[in-house]
Amino acid sequence: MAGGITRTTRCQPPSHYLFKIEAFSLLVEAKVDKFKSNAFEAWGHQWRLVLYPTGNKKSNGSGYVSLYLEIEKSANLSLDWEVNVDFKLFVFDQIRDQYLVIKDMEVPVRRFYEMKTEWGFSQLLSQKTFKNAANGYLVDDCCTFGAEVLVIQRTPKVEKSVVKKPIGGTITWKMDNFSKLDQDFYISSVVSVDGIKWNLLVYPKGDTRVKDTHLSIYINLAEAHTLPPELQLYVKFKLRLRSQFNSNIWDWERTAESLFTSSSTSWGYSEFVPLKYLHDTSKGFMVNDGLIVEGEFILISKVQVISTPTQQ
Repeated sequence: MAGGITRTTRCQPPSHYLFKIEAFSLLVEAKVDKFKSNAFEAWGHQWRLVLYPTGNKKSNGSGYVSLYLEIEKSANLSLDWEVNVDFKLFVFDQIRDQYLVIKDMEVPVRRFYEMKTEWGFSQLLSQKTFKNAANGYLVDDCCTFGAEVLVIQRTPKVEKSVVKKPIGGTITWKMDNFSKLDQDFYISSVVSVDGIKWNLLVYPKGDTRVKDTHLSIYINLAEAHTLPPELQLYVKFKLRLRSQFNSNIWDWERTAESLFTSSSTSWGYSEFVPLKYLHDTSKGFMVNDGLIVEGEFILISKVQVISTPTQQ
């Protein structure tokens, strides 16, 4: 991180816009100073990406690729308009199928107004880094940029989060005849914890990512379709394999935390434990072809909406 600007990676594409350029070298050869994308809509406003292929030289961008977010002036903006925006800009890594995410953490919210309609990064990437094919940003003379825009509302959304330590919040599941289980996955019976129904999801031979190499275990939000769509549950939990020896010091467990909603219903570990380790009888997990799987809830926080912001 330099000057408060962070560069991280993620697999998910930007939620608002992607801008693919083919024959990038032609922009350089034609000495195009800046190149604008088509307009796209986000939060009731029109935006564009503004690319400086050889850097914004008026803003110390020589030797770099510069990229900016620009708001379109429109008739629906008042004379003294301003739009406060928390935004991220993206560059697609075509080799690793992931996105480089660039954000200013020092000044995360920028004010767009009549005299300042463009914000971004004059030193997004050095020319050397961008053009090195091994980095995946410019491949076969093609590149892709993107933007994610969050307009800060005048009236904040107010939520109340009630954090609880669940009483009796453990799911214990004895899986018998484990070696004979031939389905891809199995679901435990439902347990109610703080009025919410949960179960365990187990892939005896691993899910599709780790087939025949690992045991996969997940906590699952049961009957999610019956829950309010706005409900959010922050949960900290443990997933555990019980050693069936006398002492529990040999238990295999992992701790996780996640946000569960009606559309995001499970969380856990694809590579929970190697199957070779699981079937080692000296470890005590497999006894008489039986396995004990547990999910223990440490904290549950229900998020309640108190008021909803008005649109800017």
